[in-house]
Amino acid sequence: MGGGMYGLKASFGVIRSLVPVLYCGGLVYYFLDQCGGSVETAETIGLGPYLLGLTVVGLLFCIPLIVKIVLILSILLSPRSGGRHDPDGSGHDGEFDADAVLARYNARQAAEAAPDPRATPPAQDGAGKTRRPTFGRKIR
Repeated sequence: MGGGMYGLKASFGVIRSLVPVLYCGGLVYYFLDQCGGSVETAETIGLGPYLLGLTVVGLLFCIPLIVKIVLILSILLSPRSGGRHDPDGSGHDGEFDADAVLARYNARQAAEAAPDPRATPPAQDGAGKTRRPTFGRKIR
């Protein structure tokens, strides 16, 4: 259920990281095309430093792109991705089962409500009345 949203978010993150790389690469391609495809011609007309700078900046923009791709691949290839990993061997696919939670709660309540014959009698105060259990502040 949440995997689809993560996949969409991850896709937009990769696309957002890809835009500056493509922009710098496009500028390098454009300037080289204007120079007849030769780096030597670009250097003679003064575009050498610009091409070098655009190439370095484009390579720096590749770092976040590579990191995002590696993170996505590591999540997709991990054994726990998509709820396929079943550590307790219960056979469920990782989804929330409200009926099972209610059944466990009701069973626990029934076990706690069963009287224990070995239990000690409740404490009595001076008037002979038994104190009932309270939640929160003490009633005096």
